[in-house]
Amino acid sequence: MDYISPKESALKVKRWAKNSIAAGRRHSVGLKSDGTVTAVGDNNYGQCSVSDWFDIVAVAASNVHMARNTGNAHTIGLKSDGTVVAVGWNKHNQCDVNDWCDIVAVAAGWCRTIGLKSCGSVIAVGRNNYGECDVSGWRDIVAVAAGDWHTIGLNSDGTVTAVGNNRYHQCSVNDWCDIESVGAGYLHTVGLKLDGTTVAVGQNKLGQCDVSSWRGIVAIAVGSKHTVGLKSDGTVMAVGWNEYGQCNVSDWYDIVAVAAGCTHTIGLKSDGTVVSVGGNENGQCDVSGWCDIKVPGN
Repeated sequence: MDYISPKESALKVKRWAKNSIAAGRRHSVGLKSDGTVTAVGDNNYGQCSVSDWFDIVAVAASNVHMARNTGNAHTIGLKSDGTVVAVGWNKHNQCDVNDWCDIVAVAAGWCRTIGLKSCGSVIAVGRNNYGECDVSGWRDIVAVAAGDWHTIGLNSDGTVTAVGNNRYHQCSVNDWCDIESVGAGYLHTVGLKLDGTTVAVGQNKLGQCDVSSWRGIVAIAVGSKHTVGLKSDGTVMAVGWNEYGQCNVSDWYDIVAVAAGCTHTIGLKSDGTVVSVGGNENGQCDVSGWCDIKVPGN
């Protein structure tokens, strides 16, 4: 077995994203401090039916592009014992994760689910028309992200790998380095660097990749066609598609985590409450009553 230094081990754990909020196509999910989960929004396929979940340490929601039929979404929960639960649309078996084990992070894309194992390997279930699930050969991965048709893996050395549709060069990440976290949207990919700057590739018709000037970023969230950055001072910035006001986050403060859906954005405050902006036709922004959502690091 290869030797892993304490420093390398600590870095891996740091990068195993334990997301306590998630934004999907038309729903939002929140992980509470007691390990239970709450959700609001479209529930046509049961993607919000999480009230019986317990012992959860991270959540993910598929962020389906607006062109998809409403309801085509699913929600993933990672349990403290490394097993995974799922609810929602399952036409492509994207919710068939009951036999997974030793998982440390999860990601949900359109029609598929990605799981990162503690050994650094990756597994996937669901639609694979563009090779977006071809991750069985990945090794030494510390974080994963899933877009509509592409999947991103962050290597422990800060480089990035990708599979899937590359029509707009959203998978052209081979020259990236010093990356701390990654995010994937409909047709674009974003990386947060260790120095707090950001890089992006892919479709940029709406400016969703215009992040090269950002500084002091500590977390990113990638929606279908918009990108959100959390700054070290707790404020938030966003670029890209804003037809529904999903980028109107300039007045947010005291934010510790962000999540981006198709037409909405949510932010977790340090007191465990949640704020939101954007489209709310299915109640996906009705999070003002949420409290005691798990704050990262607590």
